[in-house]
Amino acid sequence: MITRTEAVKAYLLDLQDRICNAIEAFEEDTRFIEDTWIQPAGSNGHTRVIENGLVIEKGGVNFSHVFGNKLPHSASAHRHELAGRDFESLGVSLVMHPHNPYIPTSHANVRFFITKKESEEPVWWFGGGFDLTPYYGNEEDCIHWHFVAQQACKPFGPDVYSRYKAWCDNYFYIKHRNEPRGIGGLFFDDLNEWDFDTCFAFIRTIGDAYIDAYLPIVQRRKAMAYTEQQREFQKFRRGRYVEFNLIYDRGTLFGLQAGGRTESILISLPSQVRWGYAWKAEAGSEEARLTDYFLQNHDWLGVHASKASA
Repeated sequence: MITRTEAVKAYLLDLQDRICNAIEAFEEDTRFIEDTWIQPAGSNGHTRVIENGLVIEKGGVNFSHVFGNKLPHSASAHRHELAGRDFESLGVSLVMHPHNPYIPTSHANVRFFITKKESEEPVWWFGGGFDLTPYYGNEEDCIHWHFVAQQACKPFGPDVYSRYKAWCDNYFYIKHRNEPRGIGGLFFDDLNEWDFDTCFAFIRTIGDAYIDAYLPIVQRRKAMAYTEQQREFQKFRRGRYVEFNLIYDRGTLFGLQAGGRTESILISLPSQVRWGYAWKAEAGSEEARLTDYFLQNHDWLGVHASKASA
């Protein structure tokens, strides 16, 4: 009989393959390289990295299977009763940083946790989601991204998309900058409100939806001309991405607290990034419109509906 963990692992490994194949379809000669690793306690994974392609400047798609005897605080912050338990975690996490500043950076992950304590039933839950970080915003892309997210959630309840969209907006918020990291998407954690089969089906739907959400955007934007000035702005905005990941991201904190593999954990960081002291975009510019309009808490599907009826 296939265990829950085995079933989840088989799906995640297949998802990693399919996402890498889909990204490679945009590249002529550049391919992912794979770094397979194993640690003394049995934790293992497959880190896949693509760099300096025609479309993707740096991207990573990681599979990890982690074991530990003390659940880190970052994974039990909302479930204090589980702190200190033995745990097992499986997941696929990815980030894509494109060359072209008209293509947004994208991030996604799906994960499964199970904790064990002698004489008690194991406790399991799922988490994950996907979010989009544009540099030069485009309403068509934002609407498409959220439409795919909504359709993925729809079979699981009428309020699932709205709840997980709001969670994403709240989670991917850079508090010290007082601004969102991007235009959101979906985020959820501690998911075990349904039975295992339903939760697992939801995770598969979300994992599969990432390809449908991101690839059409890449296809539309990859040939757009851009200037060196726009590349500099992209690097500046990537600084915000780095700040969030190193200060707030629970996945990064979990990996480091669990003694994970540093190179794999920090694969989300872009290869080229910059900071400028007190830099501000010129009022009315495309760069200013990113924060003035796109990085606001929009109902992107409502934007689409209102424009369609206008």
